[in-house]
Amino acid sequence: MKKFTTTIKSKTVATIILALISITANAQNHPYILPKDSLVLAKLQTWKDWKFGVLIHWGAYAQWGVVESWSLCPEDEGWCERRGPYAENYSEYKKAYENIRKEFNPQNFDPQKWADAFKNAGMKYVVFTTKHHDGFCMYDSKYTNYKITDTASAFSKNPKSNVAQEVFTAFRNDGFGIGAYFSKPDWHNENYWWPYFPPLDRNVNYDPTKHPERWKAFQDFTYNQIEEIMSGYGKFDLIWLDGGWVRPANTLDKETSEWLGKRKWIQDVNMPRIAAMARSHQPGLLVVDRSVHGEYENYRTPEQQVPEKLLDYPWESCITLGPGWYSANPNEKYKTVKQAIQLLINIVSKGGNLLLGIGPDKTGDLVPEVYERLKGIGEWMKVNGEGIYGTVPNDIYESGNWRFTKSRKDKSVYAFYLPGETETGISNKILLPQLKPATKSEIYLLGYDKPLKWQVAQDGISIIIPDAIVGKFKSEPALTFKVQP
Repeated sequence: MKKFTTTIKSKTVATIILALISITANAQNHPYILPKDSLVLAKLQTWKDWKFGVLIHWGAYAQWGVVESWSLCPEDEGWCERRGPYAENYSEYKKAYENIRKEFNPQNFDPQKWADAFKNAGMKYVVFTTKHHDGFCMYDSKYTNYKITDTASAFSKNPKSNVAQEVFTAFRNDGFGIGAYFSKPDWHNENYWWPYFPPLDRNVNYDPTKHPERWKAFQDFTYNQIEEIMSGYGKFDLIWLDGGWVRPANTLDKETSEWLGKRKWIQDVNMPRIAAMARSHQPGLLVVDRSVHGEYENYRTPEQQVPEKLLDYPWESCITLGPGWYSANPNEKYKTVKQAIQLLINIVSKGGNLLLGIGPDKTGDLVPEVYERLKGIGEWMKVNGEGIYGTVPNDIYESGNWRFTKSRKDKSVYAFYLPGETETGISNKILLPQLKPATKSEIYLLGYDKPLKWQVAQDGISIIIPDAIVGKFKSEPALTFKVQP
């Protein structure tokens, strides 16, 4: 088979803006439903205290360096564009794409190396793609041959061929919370994209009301695959379900119904049945049915964006470190350590979690630039993490270049100063706005073990920074001041 690479093409600015408007409006129109199960509520609080996790996208598509799954989707959008020698003929392209697994042989796959790097960066939980929309399973599913462990897959001969199992085990051993990403749509399954009809768009390609037995078969397939993950791959904290166009009719509104195209075919996979089964194997499991607002969306997941204000429900921004969800091609540009840390602070100060999107390349390893970023993030987190983990938003959560959090345990307030891109160095006197600590409060700069002198100023307090430490902190991505009550 011919080999080719392509660059992941970003969505246009207009498309992103429209999508964000739709997501925001949709969330406002659907009140959050707090779980009733006490075990789920307890897990939700644990998850909220973690603050920082990693979302790992990885599949056979990495061999070509193409966007995960979406080049199979026959929609005229930038992220679905086909490239390479098969691009002009859809059926040839689909056949070639499904044969990538014959080439995909990531001999550098070492999930323990990943886990150690992410742990050292301060991440507390992982979400790994067991199956993306293309239907290729990164685990040993008994309900399909389209999987990494099948003999038709080059990597099947490797002792670590059950990739998801290896990943979950390595991260579990490092103390991570464990989440399974699972795509509800499956573009390989004959009961989702029925070969009798050509695929029309991202949706099911037949009317489920006309062919209920076929749709029931797909419901059972989805249920069975999720059950084998929930029952055979150890302890899970959450299941992260993607493909929000697969949803029941009672969750649709004007914005979300556009996902169903012109035909408006309802794709209900019976989430009550799935959630009950999953929690029978995993008590307290968080179910994250993305963008399907209701009982099975235990927290919400704005993608590639940070909400402007505090939200009155649990949420997690999933945002990539680089241009795409995994390392597709050489010379990709990644967020700097400073940008990543300030992103985390912005999200946590508003009560959210950051799920940072990072994935290995076709060899099975993270690229050097990613390891470098993780190392820098970890160095900062080791000193400043107490202002991140186990915190809640402060009454005042932002002011200019400042962000604030508050400890859930002792009510200490953490004030983060976020230097601008070109800002270097700090002065001997810093104005911390808005805060009015009690007279006997002590203020520390994390990384320096002595209390700082401070005095009340017109718009807050003025903090004196000793000459001896001005130089030490001049290049920090962010400064963290702890105000003890």
